[in-house]
Amino acid sequence: MSDLKTVVSINGEYSKRNLTVFDIQSLKGQRQLTKTLPFSPEEAAAAEEAGIETLNVRYNPERPELAADIRKAAPDTFMTFAMPMNVAKSSYEVLNACFNAMELGADSIMCGGWSLDFVEVAAKSGLPVEGHVGLVPRKSTWTGGLKAVGKTFAQAEQLFLDLRHLEEAGAWAVEIEVVPQNILNVLVKNSNLVVTSIGSGKADIQFLFAEDILGDSKNRYPRHSKQYANLQIMRDRLQLERVTAFKGYINEVKSDIFPSKEHLVQADPKVERRLVELIEKTIYSKRKRTKS
Repeated sequence: MSDLKTVVSINGEYSKRNLTVFDIQSLKGQRQLTKTLPFSPEEAAAAEEAGIETLNVRYNPERPELAADIRKAAPDTFMTFAMPMNVAKSSYEVLNACFNAMELGADSIMCGGWSLDFVEVAAKSGLPVEGHVGLVPRKSTWTGGLKAVGKTFAQAEQLFLDLRHLEEAGAWAVEIEVVPQNILNVLVKNSNLVVTSIGSGKADIQFLFAEDILGDSKNRYPRHSKQYANLQIMRDRLQLERVTAFKGYINEVKSDIFPSKEHLVQADPKVERRLVELIEKTIYSKRKRTKS
């Protein structure tokens, strides 16, 4: 990537990034950025090489290794660490989790399931915090399950209020998930937050999971997604190749075909003869001692 910016983490480490919070805020309304959520370091590295500008990473404080590996795989890309809803049950736990994530290399923190109080605690500590409204899967019981949110006036009004409350709490950005496109258009124009859209139409940042982009899932893909590859078919073929190879190995072992001459090494026949002579002498001596 060109034009990388030098940034310093909260623990004083220097790094390079393609974008900063300031840059992304400055681009609001100017051009749309792209975002994906990689599930492996390989996907993260591919996303960075391809030029995807921002990444979401699932962060588990109890097992931070994957997030750390993804950070290393895409060192130059602006990266948001998404916190589990149940990671924090107090203000202390909020700050502890957030600072640990920032020390690991996060550029921003997403806390879609947290209360506004927790968002405010993190924001007042100087941390870049992002919210999550619309279809929030872990809160979907409140909105009728996994379906669009904002089709009624009451829901649309609540979305607007949610954005206002996030702004007041100190958030700088928000993910809006599966909201009607025309409602999203109104919300984006009337909010100072940087809006990431997933399944909701055009916004400041367009978001799609890596497994959806890559066609890498056994599950049914959501309607809002599009597949640009079909890795699952490749994985299925690869698994079939594994099974076929193992069966071939078993058959050849049982049929005394493997290992064959080309897979083996031979010692000099003289070495073999000397070994046989040694063994015969050893056995003869042992028998002689036994008889006596």
